[in-house]
Formats: sequence, C-alpha cells, structure tokens
Amino acid sequence: MALGLVLFLLAALPARAQTDAVLDEIVAVVGDEIVLRSDVDGLVFGLIQQRGMQYSDQLWRDALDQLVDQKVMAIHAQRDTTLIVADDEVEQALNERIQQITRQVGSTAEIERIYGKSLVQIREDIREDFRERLLAERLQGRKLRGIQITPSEVRAWFERIPTDSLPTLPEIVRVAHIVRYPKVSDAAKDEAQEIISAIRDSVVAGQPLEDLARRFSDDPGSASTGGSYEDMRLSDLVPEFGAMASRLPIGELSEPFETDFGYHILRVDARRGESIDFTHVLIAVDDSRNDPTEAIAFLNSVRDSIATGRLSFELAARRHSEEASTAPTGGRVFDPSSGERDLFLEALGPTWQATLDTLEVDELSRPAEVELLDGTRAYHIVRLQRRVPEHRVDLETDYTRIEQLALQEKRQEELSRWLRRLRDDVYLDFRGKAARLDDTSDASVTERRN
Repeated sequence: MALGLVLFLLAALPARAQTDAVLDEIVAVVGDEIVLRSDVDGLVFGLIQQRGMQYSDQLWRDALDQLVDQKVMAIHAQRDTTLIVADDEVEQALNERIQQITRQVGSTAEIERIYGKSLVQIREDIREDFRERLLAERLQGRKLRGIQITPSEVRAWFERIPTDSLPTLPEIVRVAHIVRYPKVSDAAKDEAQEIISAIRDSVVAGQPLEDLARRFSDDPGSASTGGSYEDMRLSDLVPEFGAMASRLPIGELSEPFETDFGYHILRVDARRGESIDFTHVLIAVDDSRNDPTEAIAFLNSVRDSIATGRLSFELAARRHSEEASTAPTGGRVFDPSSGERDLFLEALGPTWQATLDTLEVDELSRPAEVELLDGTRAYHIVRLQRRVPEHRVDLETDYTRIEQLALQEKRQEELSRWLRRLRDDVYLDFRGKAARLDDTSDASVTERRN
C-alpha cells in the first residue's frame, strides 16, 4: 500500500520527463490533501523499472488507487488517538530508505542529481509523507490482525480449486540442528590483521581510502561504493564497531579493530546526533582455514548424550548450539521469510541435501559441514523430523501452507471492502487524467452494452 512513497523518491523526476505536454496536475483530492499526476507517474515508473511491467492506463489507475488508499487510511489513523507514530520512528524509516537508495545509485550526490535538490531538502520534503505511510501501515496492520480463518473456511477455499489445477510440490523436510563453529585459526587471523594494517599504512601514505575499499574490502554492502555508508544510526551497528565510531574524531583514521565480521579500519565522515556517515574497509578472516577438530569432537559428544537418552535433542540445542536464531527453539529450523517449518529440500542448498539424503525420519546425523543462511560455514548434527516426497498439493499434508494462502485471499477481500467503506467517510474527488480515464472507461462500458 505504501509502495508509491518507496518508489517516488527515485522515480518522480524521470517519470515527469516522460509525461506529455502536461508537466503536472492535480489528479485527486483526498480530504484536504492532493495527489499529483507526478506522484502517480513516479509510482508507475518504479513498477515498470523494478518489476518489468508494461505501461497501461489500468496500471496508472491502480497506482493512483494505491496512493489514494494510503491517504484515506492516514486520515482515519489521525482520527484514532490510540495510533501514534513517534518522530524517531519516522526518522528511522527515512534513514533506512535513504541508505537503501544510496546503495542502489552509488552516492547521495547521485540522489541529489536525480532529484534536483539537496539531501537535506529531499528529507524535509518527504518526512511527512513517511509519517503518513507509517500511520496508514499501522491502521492496516491492526485491521489485518483481526481477520482470521477457520478450518472449515480453509477446506471450502481448497475445494473450490479444480484438482487438475493443483500444483505439484517438490520434496519437503522438517529439520532441527545443533551448530558449532570451527575454531578460527591463528594463522588466518594473523593474515587478516596483516592485510588490514598494510591497507591502513597505504592510506596514511596518501592513497584514498575509497579506492582501497573498492579493491580490497570484503563488505559486500559497501565495497562497490568505496566503503561508504551514510545516515547510519550507532545503535544499528555491531557493538565493537559502534563503540569505535562513537569516539573516533571526524576525519581521523582508526587503528585496525576486530568485530565478528573480521578486521576493520574506519573513518567517520560526519556525525549528526546518533547518526553518522562513515567509510571503512573490512578484511574477513579466511574461514576455509579454520580448524574444525574441536567442533566435530564436541558435536560427537553431544550426539552420544542424545543417543543414549542422557539429554534430549531440544535441551542439547538450547544449551550447546551456537546458532543464535535456532538455539532458543530447540534447534528447529524455520523459513526466515515465512516462519514455515516445512521446507523445500531443494532450497536448503547442497551441504544440507548431502546430510539429509542419508537420514530416515527421526534419525540423527553425524557431524557434517554446513553453509548457514548468512553464508558462514559451520558444523552441525541434524535430526530429520519429517519428510514428504514430491506430491500434488493435499489438504492433509500441506494444511499450513494452504491455510496461509486462504487467509491471504480472505484478508485481501476484506481489506478491499474495508477500504471502500473508509473512502465513503472521506472527501474524494478525481480530477485531470484520473477523471479523463474514468470518462473513457464509462464510455467503453456504455458502448459494449449498446
């Protein structure tokens, strides 16, 4: 619903350049606020660029409806005294969006060039738009949480789908694991320290930090932009990095320091309260040289305790697993995007597949190497809790997945009806291109009826 504001910042100017003779016009009045044609064009341009969609009048009208619905919800949210968006929430959302765009286009200077304004003015122009978006999202979230679905509704929804239209799902597994990280070798740490120290010496000797970051930094989020981050909140940085950034004088180059990611050198470029701009170089420790002996021996010991019944798998995971995301849940592995426990085997990656191919349900694996979701390599023991071969979608086997799809459709339908009711209580007037499209649509309907 807030996609227009997300895309607007980058897309508005290129979209305006594509419009015909009309540079801009009011296309809707919502309460006492207006929606400009350029706002809608910006959203449409973003959809075309990011999703590969083709332009159509219907796409333009749908984009307008998104912006109108957002303003309608924001008006109702402002009337609700229980819904509050604090200033720091707005600033955080704004900072995150600026950071995202900076990574996409390369620099804040490029944002200013595209938008034709300074970054300070851009932030000022869109700050209230972001507040409006957050209010609308909060109101919509409250409405969606109140929409649930019963088992009988799920069954009825599923039975409406023709059997020959049901998709075939690949093999599904449900797993839990206990993770230990191999010991970092002293040689690998020494090598990383030597590299970061040599890079620092080169900067002191006069080479630009940005050039060295592009050539050597192991940080995928900033290497291509010369190691630069802008408008980062200190609280969002890992503790060691945040501590160094908070005390380092502006423009001064830090000594090498260590975080969980490896070894860094850092220069703070600007500081505004709790937000900073900085440039850094990261040299990661080569984990291919880590020594797994201790981790494997520990996992074998834990496996023996589980196999003999001295320790349950769940308790062993809570006590001994070093993966923060799964240890508290007894080692249960979830899809991070959906929270789903039933996972497609083919999506787990080759190290997982190699281990699971050897297991029966309820069997416990030997220690094996694994690549975790964040890309780090570790060792784990795995319990296979469920395996469902490739199959056509079935209500009994795939109930949770089907329930989510049915609930999603129910929420969308009720959300549409709710938005129509909200519109009835807000002054709404379509003008300009929107009115012309509506007139054309009405004429086409009349012509078809005749």
